[in-house]
Amino acid sequence: MRKAIFIVVLLYCASFCEAQRIAAYVSSGATVSQIEGDELKGFDKWGYTGSVGAMINLSENGMWKMSLEAGYSMRGAYNNSGDPYNIKVNLSYVDVPLTAFFRDPYGGILIGVGPVYSRLVQQPHDVISYNPDYFIPDTSNMTFLKNDLALAGEIRFTIWSGLQFSVRYQRSIISIKDSWNFTEISNNRAHSWKNVGIYNSSVMARLIWQFGGLDEQRSKKHRRR
Repeated sequence: MRKAIFIVVLLYCASFCEAQRIAAYVSSGATVSQIEGDELKGFDKWGYTGSVGAMINLSENGMWKMSLEAGYSMRGAYNNSGDPYNIKVNLSYVDVPLTAFFRDPYGGILIGVGPVYSRLVQQPHDVISYNPDYFIPDTSNMTFLKNDLALAGEIRFTIWSGLQFSVRYQRSIISIKDSWNFTEISNNRAHSWKNVGIYNSSVMARLIWQFGGLDEQRSKKHRRR
């Protein structure tokens, strides 16, 4: 009985995939990021990102789509100005974004939004340097949480044939660190505080190569009819 159910499920999934015309793709690009809550400003940490994914049509006219990816991204924080301190934190994640897209019927631009689950695979090992007479970040515990849940917005458009360009912004919606303590020295007085909202914030620019065009396949199907 279980084998029969399993076979039925497989046949259903296969027919569903054929009906929806799943298009696979690969991507490669760069990220620029910051850690909100580290008392620093600016997207100064550069890194690499790459992924594999699949796109399906959710509507008959191809205006609504959904994509699921599995990829690798480098995020973190960087500052070498000494104001108020120097930092280089490298955080490497495995990302799983699920994105719902709307396709502009006139320009063909895809506008998407959705959640991103990330799993931390590399903790930072770099040294944070600071002037203890001016500003003191707590470096006693630089452990970041393993799980990161973010919300992302993305824009994609076709450059040529299956080649696409994508820009995605994502920000954590849960803290990636339990807390971070800071102390500022001014006029021989120390002012200390604790930040409990620590979030990843990043912008991702990618080139995407899609194997098969959903919209082209759909239009050919209608022309044959």
